[in-house]
Amino acid sequence: MNLQFLKELHRHIDVSCVRAENTMDDIKQMILYAKQYRFICAFSMPCFTPYLADALKTEPDIHTGGVVGFPSGADTTLSKVQQSTQLLEAGCQELDMVMAVGALKSKDFQYVKQDIAQVVQTAKKVPVKVIIEAPYLNDTELETACKIASEAGAAYVKSGTGWANIPVSADTIRKMRAAASAHVKIKAAGGIRTLDHILEMHEAGCDRFGIGVQTAVRIMAEAEKHLESGSDRG
Repeated sequence: MNLQFLKELHRHIDVSCVRAENTMDDIKQMILYAKQYRFICAFSMPCFTPYLADALKTEPDIHTGGVVGFPSGADTTLSKVQQSTQLLEAGCQELDMVMAVGALKSKDFQYVKQDIAQVVQTAKKVPVKVIIEAPYLNDTELETACKIASEAGAAYVKSGTGWANIPVSADTIRKMRAAASAHVKIKAAGGIRTLDHILEMHEAGCDRFGIGVQTAVRIMAEAEKHLESGSDRG
């Protein structure tokens, strides 16, 4: 990948502290790193979101992200809508919602679509990224998930929550890119640990990368070394 992408890498990374064990101290550290590197968006679990949004309100280039139905996607649609409303009122500028994965695998496609559509309608102009949990899907289900998310108004289709313990692959990103509508962007998340991994997925059609904050900082350091040496990967 060319040096220009490395220069802009921070604007393709959503940093997160969305593990069950993350603390307020973790959130505060993420905020410091977000400001230092100018990551495009930062995510926390909902209980910390008001604090996160308040801390970033004077940083217009760093969005506050909120997670909806996270991590299972099994919440009722009403619950997702109410959670979305709370997160938006707290100041979220992007929402990452988990698809009703069980309903998708049960072939209740109408439920899956309206579940997404109601969150999109609630979000209005705020972009919604739909997490399909690709590690749990076969190829047919993955294709269907991407198409439904596109039809329901998703701004992005996202590969996973990162809770499945299976790293996202460039092959999965290619399949998602092929299945989603052209105007829908792709976000990768789950097991992203190296710059090479990011570059492979970017070449496969990925625009945004969800990464735990400590790993994101290590990857940025790796990118900075390549920029300093002027190493162009093509």
